[in-house]
Amino acid sequence: MSTIGPFTVRPLDPEKDAELLHRWVTHPKATFWMMQDATPRDVEREYARIAAHEHHHAYLGLHDGEPAFLMEKYDPRYVELVGLYEPQPGDVGMHFLVAPTDRPVHGFTRAVITAVMEELFADPATRRVVVEPDVGNKAVHALNEAVGFVPEREIDKPEKRALLSFCTREQFEAARGASA
Repeated sequence: MSTIGPFTVRPLDPEKDAELLHRWVTHPKATFWMMQDATPRDVEREYARIAAHEHHHAYLGLHDGEPAFLMEKYDPRYVELVGLYEPQPGDVGMHFLVAPTDRPVHGFTRAVITAVMEELFADPATRRVVVEPDVGNKAVHALNEAVGFVPEREIDKPEKRALLSFCTREQFEAARGASA
């Protein structure tokens, strides 16, 4: 159980949230988000595209009611991983980005990824979460492992070499139990 405080998520509003997201995705710590040169309009367009997509959704994560992270959920049968692995029923893809801050809180990013996983597994249809972070993103690999992800293999995506990893509901529960 997190002692960081409550997290909630709401659907992202591409128009209203674009300026905030622009600050996040162009921050030097968001290098792996691959939007470093994006304009605010580029960010708005990208998230409007996601909002209009039947199989890709973006959410703004709130901590104590304040914007704190970005969460994306997608169906890997139609988005991101098409043709790169054999999807199973109940697979859900995920991306997350924690807002940059000048006042880091120890354990905050771990609490965020835990909250994201709880949100995804709150849907009984979700059986396994799939991620494909850049192979060079060692910090996110460690976070993923901490919440139960198991790397399967490296894959080549058009924009990056990625580490395909999976986390079942049972693996997540076991990881949560181990960290309690």
